[in-house]
Amino acid sequence: MNKFFSVKDITDLNTLVKEAIALKKAPLQNQHLGKGKTIGLVFLNSSLRTRLSTQKAAQNLGLHTIILNANQEAWTWEFEDGAIMNGNTIEHVKDAANVLSQYCDIIGIRCFAGLTNKEEDVSEKVYSLFEKYAKVPLVSLESATLHPFQSLADCITIAEHLPINKKPKVVLSWAPHIKPIPHAVGNSFAQWMQKADYDFVITHPEGYELDPQFTGGVTIEYNQEKALENADFVYVKNWSSFKNYGKLIPVEEDWLLTNEKLKGSNNAKIMHCLPVRRNVEISDEVLDSENALVYQQANNRTYAAQIVLQKILENHE
Repeated sequence: MNKFFSVKDITDLNTLVKEAIALKKAPLQNQHLGKGKTIGLVFLNSSLRTRLSTQKAAQNLGLHTIILNANQEAWTWEFEDGAIMNGNTIEHVKDAANVLSQYCDIIGIRCFAGLTNKEEDVSEKVYSLFEKYAKVPLVSLESATLHPFQSLADCITIAEHLPINKKPKVVLSWAPHIKPIPHAVGNSFAQWMQKADYDFVITHPEGYELDPQFTGGVTIEYNQEKALENADFVYVKNWSSFKNYGKLIPVEEDWLLTNEKLKGSNNAKIMHCLPVRRNVEISDEVLDSENALVYQQANNRTYAAQIVLQKILENHE
């Protein structure tokens, strides 16, 4: 493995998930792989789970970790090729990526969607430029359109709780929020669930369709309670409108996930990537129930990152 941006960068999802689960039993067994090497984690946006889990995964592999909060601790970056830099930007991304490549053996970068320029976000302008100029393997810590480490952790979590002798029904359910939220988690989860070949359904109000390049062929159900029928896993996540890019469209129906709505499910396990707006997206009664897997998902972020970093290190021994 030379990079990690999406599910397309792995060859066998089931094998990767099994190897990640095996790591949990002996997480320090491959520390020799990272000895004398450094990973740089570059954050253009805030983070809790991504930052700490990836740092822990790197340490488990013997890697030294450097964390750069680029928007607070570095010069302001310019992302336009050929720009005349006589304004507020001080360092071009091509220079930053090249220099970081001299200090680091692997680079991880987190860059959210701006939700104002659809073309720029869909084209992954920031990530693509960094990938263009970096000289070492690059991993996505979340980009404008995808969140691969989260989705791999989700696949690990589902695999650990699969129903016996049954293909699971997995539902991605839109949830309310107080502000516009990027599409990366929803897009990515849809992409990985198709690779996993589960019975997968997305439910959301009309007008909240995700980017069809990630959801093409997936069953879309606009009636939440109908979608939840016989569900084994329900993944709750908000996202803003893709068609009316980055906008919140008024919704009359109540999309808050409650125990009452889950009565028709197959005693469904509940998932969310966190942070979660309690009693806006999911009720306390659901989040604090024994069926909630949100903390297991968070824990599995370490092993999702670790197995990917391990594959990259093995490929560059």
